[in-house]
Amino acid sequence: MNVSTAPAADGLLDAVVRAAPDDVAAEFRTLVDALWSDGAAHADAAESVPALVAALAEAAADRKGHVAVLLGLLAESEYPATDGPLTLAVRGHLSLYLELLRTPGIGKPLTLALLYLLAHFPGDRDRILAEAAELDLEAEDLSRLDRALRTLDPHSPALGRVWPAPSAWTLNEDEQAFDQGWIAELTPEQLVASWENDTRTVLGCIGARAYWAVGNGDPRNLPAAPVPERREVTAPVADATLFAPHTDALRCPSCAGSLEPRDGFAHCGGCRARYPVAGGILDLTAAADEGEGDADFLEKLSRVPSMGLFYEAVARPAFLRVSGSDWGGAISPEDEDRYIAENVRPVEGPVLDLGAGAGRWTATIAATVGAGRLIALDSALPMLNVLRGRLPEVPSVLASAAELPFEDASLGAVVCWNALQAFYADAGAAIAEVGRVLRPGGTFTLMTFRRSEDPVYRHFQSAHRFPQHQGGLQLFDIDDLRRWLAAAGLRVREESGPGTFVFLTAVREH
Repeated sequence: MNVSTAPAADGLLDAVVRAAPDDVAAEFRTLVDALWSDGAAHADAAESVPALVAALAEAAADRKGHVAVLLGLLAESEYPATDGPLTLAVRGHLSLYLELLRTPGIGKPLTLALLYLLAHFPGDRDRILAEAAELDLEAEDLSRLDRALRTLDPHSPALGRVWPAPSAWTLNEDEQAFDQGWIAELTPEQLVASWENDTRTVLGCIGARAYWAVGNGDPRNLPAAPVPERREVTAPVADATLFAPHTDALRCPSCAGSLEPRDGFAHCGGCRARYPVAGGILDLTAAADEGEGDADFLEKLSRVPSMGLFYEAVARPAFLRVSGSDWGGAISPEDEDRYIAENVRPVEGPVLDLGAGAGRWTATIAATVGAGRLIALDSALPMLNVLRGRLPEVPSVLASAAELPFEDASLGAVVCWNALQAFYADAGAAIAEVGRVLRPGGTFTLMTFRRSEDPVYRHFQSAHRFPQHQGGLQLFDIDDLRRWLAAAGLRVREESGPGTFVFLTAVREH
């Protein structure tokens, strides 16, 4: 016999409304567990909608935000459908939500929570946006709401470019053409899937920001960071000058033979493969075909979109907020710099920046250990292209983190800063590789993120669909990280981090 949980849930809702401030979070999680889990509403959750709506109307202002977030979660549980029975039950009280939204003095946390709730009703798009336009909303909040309320136009689809907010993007003609090119190649099914991924990402960001705010107070604004001017690709750098100090450490990804850079290539002494070098970047992802040279690789570089520029200026700081549960700015770039400077302790040998991205923290590592002993590695050419422009003295390698192109016990230290989650599926293999290539006594210093223990915030984390996380952002269990490190012969020396940040330094055992 199925017994409705609605009466019990109503009692739990009353506990949230009446709880002491320090107890609200725990009582709310108990209420959520009774109605929703892992993105899915329980079968009888609709029975509690009237009580939730009544609480939203009558509860104290500091409790209304929690209720609005829960109503949004229930509506979102039926996405991509927007006309399911639960969504319609929640939507039936739209006038109340809009009345609350226009109430003076309700504060930013409740405003953000109401925006998250309203973002699930695209059928009322014009009405909702008309009300929102009367508020003093930040441009990013308004643009996220606008995108969440849009429906797909298959004849003129606008895909991608929604993170961290549509308003954050400015595209030049080349980037617009790049977008039009890949969108035109999608099948109708891929078009719908991409649109839904974008929508889930937007809802995840709106929800994460709102949920953090109702529990912690006003989120801090990120400082303005305009995207730098697009630049031309730099001229080739002499192979011997840039890579010669590190040739003893490099090895062929195909046969593990030694590599010798010359004449625009890195030549393998074992299998005779040759890998292109241009612009200070060594491409070890595939051996060059006969007749290819550095000019071919430079042409490839010249066609790379400028995502690296946008990532560095806008996307990365916003990513830290979602992944680190850090909408209050508890961790600053200066904090990250300080951790690197205090914990990277190389022994003899080159220092590897693993997952170097666009180079912001490569510069910090270079200031700590010296640019002359540093190698940057990433699997994304647009990022390395930007890195090379800002750090021409640092050689860069395009390669996989799961199969590092270095000799055993050849590196003095490895740093993996805000990158391990980018290759989540290969994280264990990458850490094993770090253990293999580090010399005894060398340090492995990383910053990444763990899954939130709060199921609601964890849902918002995983809602984000990035290129390397099409099924949703995946973050770590700290016990998995510790297990992989131990298996790689790495002893944890320091572990810290507020929110869902993980700062960690391990040492290669002798």
